[in-house]
Amino acid sequence: MTESSSKASTTKIIYILYLVGLVMPLLTIIGLVMAYINIEDSEELLQSHYRFQIRTFWIGLLFSLVSSLLTLVFIGYFFLIVTVIWFVIRCVKGLKFLDQQQAHPNAVTWMID
Repeated sequence: MTESSSKASTTKIIYILYLVGLVMPLLTIIGLVMAYINIEDSEELLQSHYRFQIRTFWIGLLFSLVSSLLTLVFIGYFFLIVTVIWFVIRCVKGLKFLDQQQAHPNAVTWMID
């Protein structure tokens, strides 16, 4: 396995850790650490995915915290569900671009783009 395919495998593992992290949250933190470790010494294609993964974690955490606070007025439960759906869609789209060996086209977006 070449170094490039090894790094792509690492990127794919991070997406999978994020998805499994929905039921075991510690795994998302492990994925985040892996993304931070690998972002600097990667080619541009993979850097866009690492950047996307890092932003997905932090934005998802922000959305989750706001949603959790809003559960006090019950609308937060709806926002928590929307946050999980948002998170899954971002990971699946990232995996799709990675499988097509494409850089993520909009790694700095807050939305699903």
